[in-house]
Amino acid sequence: MKVHLKQIPSEGKHIEGESENDFLHLDTAEPIKPVGSVRYALDVGLSDGGLFATGSVGVEFELACVKCLEPFTYPIRIEDFACQVELTGSEMVDLTPLVREDILLALPAHPHCDWSGEKTCRHALRQRRPEFEESSEHSEVWGALDQLKIKKTN
Repeated sequence: MKVHLKQIPSEGKHIEGESENDFLHLDTAEPIKPVGSVRYALDVGLSDGGLFATGSVGVEFELACVKCLEPFTYPIRIEDFACQVELTGSEMVDLTPLVREDILLALPAHPHCDWSGEKTCRHALRQRRPEFEESSEHSEVWGALDQLKIKKTN
């Protein structure tokens, strides 16, 4: 996402499009894979010796659930992307590293496949137990303890 400074009018410019996701440089050993291209819609402008950009960026990832290890799709959409880059004399400013940083920071540290509420994780289904429910197993185990007669000592 490179911006040519000479193409930005004094009132600023709106740029939008898609960029290949290869600039994310994710380790292929990790269960994190970008799916599709990175979409962006940015308003750029010049002010006080710097370039500013505000807008939104987004990309979809395939992640592995930390509980059941099943892959699922997780969209990253940063609606409030903002950056300021100091101008160094070059005619072009590359926003790619700044976009990459915001996207990677938005990835969940512990992804769960039930993030959207549209499905229930298989692992969570296996782990559910009714709390405080008296069962026959409960009465057998605790029944013996309830019949214990404990002597009080003074």
